[in-house]
Amino acid sequence: MLTAVTGINWGDEGKGRVIDLLAEQADVVVRYQGGNNAGHTVVTDQGKFVLNLLPSGILHPNVVCILGDGMVVDLEHLENEISQIQKNGVLVSPSNLKLSTRATISMPWHRVQDELEEDRLAKSGSAFGSTRRGIAYAYSDKYRKKTIRLGDLLHLEDEAMQARLKTILESKNLELAGCYHQEPMSYSALLSWCQKQAQRFAPYICDTGHYLEQALLNGKKVVLEAQLGAMRDIDYGIFPYTSSSSTISAYGPIGAGIPGTKLDHVVGVLKAYSTCVGAGPFVAESAMSDSWMKALRDYGGEYGAATGRPRRVGPFDAVASRYGLKCQKADKIALTKLDVLSAFSEIPIITGYHKNGTITKTFDPLDNLNDYQPVIEYLPGWTEDISACESWEQLPDNAKAYVAYLEKQLDHEIQFVSVGAKREQYIVKGEWV
Repeated sequence: MLTAVTGINWGDEGKGRVIDLLAEQADVVVRYQGGNNAGHTVVTDQGKFVLNLLPSGILHPNVVCILGDGMVVDLEHLENEISQIQKNGVLVSPSNLKLSTRATISMPWHRVQDELEEDRLAKSGSAFGSTRRGIAYAYSDKYRKKTIRLGDLLHLEDEAMQARLKTILESKNLELAGCYHQEPMSYSALLSWCQKQAQRFAPYICDTGHYLEQALLNGKKVVLEAQLGAMRDIDYGIFPYTSSSSTISAYGPIGAGIPGTKLDHVVGVLKAYSTCVGAGPFVAESAMSDSWMKALRDYGGEYGAATGRPRRVGPFDAVASRYGLKCQKADKIALTKLDVLSAFSEIPIITGYHKNGTITKTFDPLDNLNDYQPVIEYLPGWTEDISACESWEQLPDNAKAYVAYLEKQLDHEIQFVSVGAKREQYIVKGEWV
């Protein structure tokens, strides 16, 4: 069985939490796009883990984790991430972590370019809100064929490979010196860096597509893990305030390395309110007062898992969520952080946008979203701790009414509700995966 877990909104919906739960019954978990520019936070008995590159399934000893074809991989960051979780007693070895030969390497200069360009744009107030981790530049060079893939590390002694490295380096030095007045990198330094990465990661690098094909043929359960959400998709998101890869479920089998395989389930993850990291239009942000947003941010601990940046927050946006649900074509929905709303006696929900006296309930990422104001409806809160609830019936009536109202707005049943940060703090409602 092949299941994709995707974000319905801007990312940061709590996908890591859902993937961690599904991984209990899974055999393989695969990251299929993105890099270390976002993070999944998972809380277990071993502690709190923030995973940027490693799939959330790495916290389960019997799960094989894969960094798939569609990813860009910062190997220095990956080494540090592995080291950090090993200190907490998590096993990581070539037996439970496999890196695709086709995954693109995020080279050291990609981070440098990202920082230099973001600094340049910031002077005129035009910065994109990049994480400065080089993701856009790694993907750009992938499509320009001016970088290398993980499998290339296994062939560094080949003359053809060395010639490619020299050609790539010459081009990159021209960019960095000509545009940003940086000192050029030497070929010997580049080759040495590549050799170091090969020595460290060669045992992990393999044809992961073949591995996945065999796993599925043998009836294994495979979970595909997305980064970010529909609003950050390079094609269907709010361009240009997007990531540089496809966050859509339909890309999952392609990015995982099994392009001819059909998904059995798509789990779309929503947060019980809206959050956003980075620049770009965010209608929900104008719905409430600064003090309300600060309270929500503090109650929910809304700070980026990868960067620590304060997340922009607002009420649940049904307009944007309907669009994201359409993009992801999710047949299952997980709603996270319902417990955070226990702090409010009245809970706002965005049911439409208005502009010049006209109300719309349709989200168009190509429109000038900054011109819209949210249409808000209020539901009564429940103002009591729900973190100990273990079934739908145990939830307060107003909490159940809130979830039911979201279902009506989305025209879709919500099957999973989280009521706390710990692994066991969730409720299954309806038929789950």
